[in-house]
Formats: sequence, structure tokens, C-alpha cells
Amino acid sequence: MNEQIICSGCGIPVQTKDSDKPGYAPKAALERDVIVCQRCYRLTHYNEVPDVPLTDKDFDKLLDDVSKSDAVVVMIVDLFDVEGSWMMKRKDLNHLPLVIVGNKFDLLPHSVNENKIKLWLKKEAMKRGYKPEKIDLMSANKKADVMRIAALIDQVRNGKDVYIIGSANVGKSTFINQIIRAFDGDEDQLITTSIYPGTTLAFIDLPLDDGSKMYDTPGIINPNQMYRSIPQKEMKLLQPKREIKPIVFQLKEEQTLFIGSLARFDFVSGEANHFVCYFPEKFTPHRTKLSQADDLYARHKGETILSPPSKEALEEVPPLKAETFTIAHDKTDIVIPGLGWVTVGHKGAVVTVHAPENIKVTLREAII
Repeated sequence: MNEQIICSGCGIPVQTKDSDKPGYAPKAALERDVIVCQRCYRLTHYNEVPDVPLTDKDFDKLLDDVSKSDAVVVMIVDLFDVEGSWMMKRKDLNHLPLVIVGNKFDLLPHSVNENKIKLWLKKEAMKRGYKPEKIDLMSANKKADVMRIAALIDQVRNGKDVYIIGSANVGKSTFINQIIRAFDGDEDQLITTSIYPGTTLAFIDLPLDDGSKMYDTPGIINPNQMYRSIPQKEMKLLQPKREIKPIVFQLKEEQTLFIGSLARFDFVSGEANHFVCYFPEKFTPHRTKLSQADDLYARHKGETILSPPSKEALEEVPPLKAETFTIAHDKTDIVIPGLGWVTVGHKGAVVTVHAPENIKVTLREAII
């Protein structure tokens, strides 16, 4: 291979010498019209994801390139996993125009007010030091939404290049693929997408009609995402397939809610309170007495009433760690990034949350 060949799926240079290193493809693959690395081929055809590490050093280099450019930055945020969407390690990009787009809006209950969600998202972004010029919402699976966001980006960029950034699995590549389709792009050039986080390994550039380019960047896997806690074959359970239906419980103190075998909410003390659950459809909350919770978990974890995940998958899940919160404000969300959240109706409740030990449980102003 004298000339450098780029994988059309993930953007990484293709090599044929070492099957254990990123970009490997068998020599026969180079005869195809569209060349993809072995990893992207397996991902697309078999939903297999060989581990290819993108180190912090690699990601710092990529963000450094963005920081030095004269471009517009578009950050995609997963509205179902906002806390897991923020990039934990990042260069200061505030000198560049920033557009924040909340994706998967269609997963939120249809009764939510779009403008309130935009305002809420702006407040959350500013808490973290971001200074967005524009904020909008979309579902990357809907062509009309993507076209509207594309028009917004075109208005802001004013002829500049565009970098699409965000944590893994927020929908960056899905968004760009919709743009390719909408503008009669080559279907063979669609970017690798899947339920698995971290499927883009390098910048993938797409030419725009004025000579500038749009770049899809690798999604860094946030260590605070639930995706880091469960086996790959169980990851699809974390992604809602349809609009989330809130499940409401009127709890008294010393009652417990289990969310499968991945999380537990103990209402330790306080006046009777509303607990509203927002989780993927495969997770049905199970209520029990706090005094019986430990025994129930020991006997039934991974079984029907406390699943998913399966018993086999639970062997790879970090042990649950307990953290106690006193709810200081009405309508507060207790968030387990990548899994969902519970909205506590009234202040004063003392709640102990059990979640995998690598997950940082957080409180926030209710999104809904």
C-alpha cells in the first residue's frame, strides 16, 4: 500500500499488516469499490465490536486540531442521557462559535414543552462553562428535523468548516448520514453507526458545496456512562426504542424501587412523595419494602422481577455502591447517566441510591 487509504466507515487509515491494530483490513478488501476496515465490517454486518482504544492522548490531539481551526463547533447532546453527553475532558473551544443540539427529542413524552427543554438545556450547558450561540432540538432519525438543524448550522457557519462533536452514542454519525442522504450523497459513503459507543475512530470529512467541510469526530466514551458498566450484548437495553412513558409511584418512607438489577432507590425518610420514573421500556420499576430489599436483591437479581440484565451479564457489572441524598428542591431529578432518572416531587425526602460503583449519580432541576 503506497497511498494512504481511509476507511469510509470510521475514518481511520487502513493497514493490512497487523489485525490487532486499528484500521486493519485483509488485502482482499482493498479490491472493493468501498473500502472499510475489518472492525467496521464486523460492526455493520454482525454487530460485533472489536476493542480499539482511542486514548486520552489521541482524543486531546483531535480536539487540539479543532481548537486551532477557524470553524463552527456543533455539539450533539443525548436528551435521554444529558449527564453522560458532556465531554469530561476537553480543550477550551469557547473562542469558536458553538451550536448545541439536543438529540432524541422524540424519546421524551410528547407533552413536554420544546421551548422549556431548550431553556433547561442552555442552563445546564452554561453551568459547565459552555457558551452556545444557538440551541435547538431534533431527532436525528427524522429528515425534517435534520434539514432544519442543517439550515441553522449553515446560517451560523457563514462559509466556515463545521466540526460535529460529542460523547459516544449521542447520534453524531446518524445526523451526518441523514445529511448525506438528504443531499443525494453517495449511500456507499455512509458513516458507521450502531448501538455501541465509540464507533468513529478519526475525523471523517464531508465536502460542503462552498468548498468548506463538515467533520464527524470520534465520540469519547464518558467514564460516567452506564455503557461502561455492562457487557456489549446488553447495551441495546439501555437505548429506548420509543417515547418514554413516565411511571408514577406514590411512596411512603421505607419503601424501595428497583430498576432491574442495575439500580435501586430507597426512600429512607420524609413525607409521602411522588417518584416519577423515566427509564427504557425494558426496565419496569419494582416496588418493595426497604426492610425486604437486600434479601429480594440477593435472591432475585437477574431474574424476571429484577431484570434486565441477565444473571450472566450481572457477573460483569461492577458492584452497586450506595449514596444518600437529601432533596432540597421540589421537582428534582435523581439521574443515573445512561440508564434514566427518577423525579422526586417534593423537597425534604432522604433517598439512598444504589448504582454501579463507577457511575456518578447526580441531582438536577427536573427536565420535565
